[in-house]
Amino acid sequence: MAWRRSGHEGGHDAAPAGARLARQTTASLAGLLAERDMTRKDLAEQLGVSPGRVSQILSGDENLTLRSLAAVAESLDATIEITFRDASGDRKHHHDDASTRLETAPASPLARSRRH
Repeated sequence: MAWRRSGHEGGHDAAPAGARLARQTTASLAGLLAERDMTRKDLAEQLGVSPGRVSQILSGDENLTLRSLAAVAESLDATIEITFRDASGDRKHHHDDASTRLETAPASPLARSRRH
């Protein structure tokens, strides 16, 4: 895979991008908890895990899977949206369609769809 071949022509080191994405994800999750006036202990109870596990998730150091993120979203009755965009910000030749956009299904029947 190209992103694993750091230092090779055409390859990319995914570590900085992964760390940035982890920070964004955990900041977003922490913001959602604050909006809902929930503690880490509350989230742990919702997930059925220890508060220590929630601290690991929110540390930003954990390499979370999509499944674990989906479990967190479901426990909070929230949705996750993943969008791939051109890094240069030039969207002239890119359309916001199904080929460039991935969104989770609503976490529960009560969750509102955020599809555009």
